[in-house]
Amino acid sequence: MTLQHQNIIAEELRIRPIQVTATADLLTDGATVPFISRYRKEATGSLDEVQIAAIRDRLAGLAELDKRRQFIIESLAKRDLLSDALKIDLEKADNLTGLEDIYLPYKPKRRTRAMIAGEKGLEPLARKLFRQDTTRVDVSAFVSEEKGVESVEDALAGARDIIAEWINENQKIRELLRRLYDEKAVIVSTVVKKNRQQGAKFHDYFDWQESVAKVPSHRLLAMLRGEQEKILSISIKPPDELVLPVLVRHFVKNGVGDQVEQAVVDSYKRLLGPSLEKELRNRLKERADREAIKVFADNLRELLLTAPLGQKRLMALDPGFRTGAKLVCLDEQGQLLYSTTIYPTIESRKDEASRIVRELFKKFQIEAIAIGNGTAGRETEAFIRDLRLNPEVVVTLVNEDGASIYSASEVARREFPDHDVTVRGAISIGRRLQDPLAELVKLDPKSIGVGQYQHDVNQSELKKSLEDVVTSCVNSVGVEVNSASLELLTYVSGLGPALAAAIIQYRKETGPFTSRKELKKVPRLGAKAFEQSAGFLRIHAAKNPLDGSGVHPERYAIVEKMAADAGCKVADLVSSDEARKKVDINNYVGDSLGLPTLRDIMEELAKPGRDPRETFAVFSFAEEVRTMGDLIPEMRLPGIVTNVTKFGAFVDIGVHQDGLIHISQLADRFVRDPSEVVKVRQQVTVRVLEVDQKRGRISLSLRDV
Repeated sequence: MTLQHQNIIAEELRIRPIQVTATADLLTDGATVPFISRYRKEATGSLDEVQIAAIRDRLAGLAELDKRRQFIIESLAKRDLLSDALKIDLEKADNLTGLEDIYLPYKPKRRTRAMIAGEKGLEPLARKLFRQDTTRVDVSAFVSEEKGVESVEDALAGARDIIAEWINENQKIRELLRRLYDEKAVIVSTVVKKNRQQGAKFHDYFDWQESVAKVPSHRLLAMLRGEQEKILSISIKPPDELVLPVLVRHFVKNGVGDQVEQAVVDSYKRLLGPSLEKELRNRLKERADREAIKVFADNLRELLLTAPLGQKRLMALDPGFRTGAKLVCLDEQGQLLYSTTIYPTIESRKDEASRIVRELFKKFQIEAIAIGNGTAGRETEAFIRDLRLNPEVVVTLVNEDGASIYSASEVARREFPDHDVTVRGAISIGRRLQDPLAELVKLDPKSIGVGQYQHDVNQSELKKSLEDVVTSCVNSVGVEVNSASLELLTYVSGLGPALAAAIIQYRKETGPFTSRKELKKVPRLGAKAFEQSAGFLRIHAAKNPLDGSGVHPERYAIVEKMAADAGCKVADLVSSDEARKKVDINNYVGDSLGLPTLRDIMEELAKPGRDPRETFAVFSFAEEVRTMGDLIPEMRLPGIVTNVTKFGAFVDIGVHQDGLIHISQLADRFVRDPSEVVKVRQQVTVRVLEVDQKRGRISLSLRDV
C-alpha cells in the first residue's frame, strides 16, 4: 500500500492513516474482518467490521486503479507517446474517470471521421479555424480531388470533424460538463408505444421525468428494468439549452467562430453528450446498486439474527391442502425422530389428523410446534390451536421462504439422503424455529427473499456483500464446534469449506472435541487457521470454561493471571460477580493489550459465549383474519415485517399477501429511511388503509395505531 493510498482511504473514511496501515497489514497477513474487529482492537484503534471491510474493498479498488494506470503507461511507452509531463499527470490521477480522461486523446480507437479528415490533410485547416484569429483562412487551398476533398464545404466539414474530436477529448471541459450532468441532468422515461400493452407494471413511468439528483435508487432501478424489457425508452441528460451555451462560451470567441460553433454542436450531439450520458448512467446505476445491496444486506442481517427458540423438542408441519401437511418430529438438536403426513384441512380426515398429532405430541414430549406460513398455513395453525394440546407449548408460524430451495439442494440430500423433498422442507421449517441462523446459512442468501431489485444489481458485488453479512452474523453469535453443520462451520473466520469438512471428519472419527487446543490436531488446520477461528468456536462442555466463551486462547494466560491475583480459579471468575470485582483491568494493560480488549474479556467472563440475539417472543396473527376478503379499512392487526425497502416496508398480516407500509405511513414524523423505524422480523401493530383485491395490494400504516 502506497502512502497516497493510505491518505486517500483515511480521508474518505475519516480515520487516521495509521489505522488504515495497521488494518491493511493485518489483511495482507491473512486476518479476516471479524478477527480484526474482535481481537485486534489495539492495532486498529477499535475499528468496527464496516470500517475494516471498507478499507479492504477500497484497497482492492485502488489496486485495480494502479493496474489500469500501469497498463496505460506501458501502452503509451510502446507507442512512443509517453512524455514526462504525461506520466506525471497519469500518476497523479486518483480515480478511474480522471485517468481515462487523460488517456482519451491517446487511446487506440476505431477509424473516426476526424482520422479520415486528418488523412486528407485537413488538420492544419482545423487548427487555423480553431484559433479564431481575424486572419482570413484560405479554405480553397485545402481542396484536392486527389485527397478526396472535392469542395470548400468538404474541407470545412472535415475540419469541423477534427475540431469536434478535440472538444470531446478536452479533459477540462469533460470535468466541467460532468459536474453539470450530476447537478442538472433529468431522467426522462417514455413508453415504447408498440409494447404499451404488455408493460402495465411500468405504467407509472410511461411519461415520467425527474432530476437525477433526487431520483431514489428503487425508482431508477425500476425504470432501467423497464428499458431492459423494451417497455420504456430512457434518456438521462441536462436540457440542451443548459449545456450548449456553456460549450459555446468556452470555445467560440472573437465573433469569427461560426465553424467552431458548428463543431461544438456536432461534438456534443455526436460524441461528448452520448459519452457523458453513458458515464452518468453508470454512476447512477452504481449508486443505486450500492443502496439496494445495502438494503438487502441490512435485511439479511436482521433475518439471520432473528431470536432463536433454542434447543426444544419440536413438531414441524409443512402445510398443504390437497397433498396434506408433512409432519416431522425433531429432537433438541434438530435431528429427525419421525415423519408422516396428515390431512387437517380435509373434513373427512380431520379426526385421523387429530389422533396422530396427539399421539406424537405425547410420545416425543413436544415442547413447540412450527408451521410453515405458506399455502394452508393459517388453516393448519387453527387446526393445531383447536386441539388445545398444552397452553405452555409454543405454536407459531414460521417464514418458509427458501425452504423448497433447501429441500431440493445438495445440502439437504447430503443431510437426509433417505427422505424426499417434503420431509426435508418440514425439517427445515422446524430448525428455523430452533435456530434461524444455523438453518438459513444453508441457503443462497439471494433466495431468502429480503432484497430490493436483487436481480438488477451488480451480482458479484451483491454476492460479496451478502457473504460478508453471513460471515459477520455467524462469528458474532459463535459456533458450537461439536454440533455445527458443515455450512455453519464454513463461515467461521479462518476456516472455509475444506477445513470445515476436516473438522467434521475428525469429530466423526474421534468423538466430540474436549478443548479448543484439540482443534490443532485436525489435519491441515495450521497455526494461522487456529488463530483466526478459535475465538469464534465454542466447546461448552469443555473442562476449561474459557473454551465455551469468546475469550481468545491467546489471552488465556492473562485470565489465569487475573484469577491468581484475585486468589481464585478461572472458573470462579466466570461464575462469581464478587471474584470479578477484585480484578482491576488497568493492571493488565500492555504493549499489545489495551483496555478495549480487556473490557471484552471481562464481559465474556460475566456472560461466557453470550448470544447477541434477542430473546424469542411468541407471535400470533389475528384469528378472525385469514384472507384479503376479511380485511376492512381501519382494522388494527398484528403483523411481522418481512422486507424493508427504500420506499417502505412489507408486512405479513396472515392473509397470504404482504401489505405495504409506504414510507410516508411509517411514523408521525418525516422518515428519511424506513430502516430508521422498522427492521425485518419486527413484530408490529398496523392499521389497514386500503385493500385492492383485484390488484392484490394492501396498504397499511403505523400511524395512529
